[in-house]
Amino acid sequence: MIQHERGAEHIADEILNRSVASAVNLAEVQSKLVKNGYMPDEAWEDTLSAVKTAELYTSDHARIAGDLITETEKYGLSLGDRSCLALAIALNAPVYTTEQLWKNLKVGVPIHVIR
Repeated sequence: MIQHERGAEHIADEILNRSVASAVNLAEVQSKLVKNGYMPDEAWEDTLSAVKTAELYTSDHARIAGDLITETEKYGLSLGDRSCLALAIALNAPVYTTEQLWKNLKVGVPIHVIR
């Protein structure tokens, strides 16, 4: 959404008002923005603007992300991807993504591919 990627228009305000992201994924977003030329403080501010709640990354989340390797390895999911899914599983919350491959995942939470 921050970079106005295709599909961002499908995310309604009601979803954004309930959005949650792991601290791991926030670091990933900020890193990509800085890599694309943002100043670090601006990147962090924009990163936080896209979520309602930032969740700490716990040992439970790490365990779930590690467990997901067998289900996700064939799709090439990164640790960041699995960390996102781990938080959704821990919160029993849906995931919204632009990653087409995720529609094939069966991890116990709804996955909505927005483009």
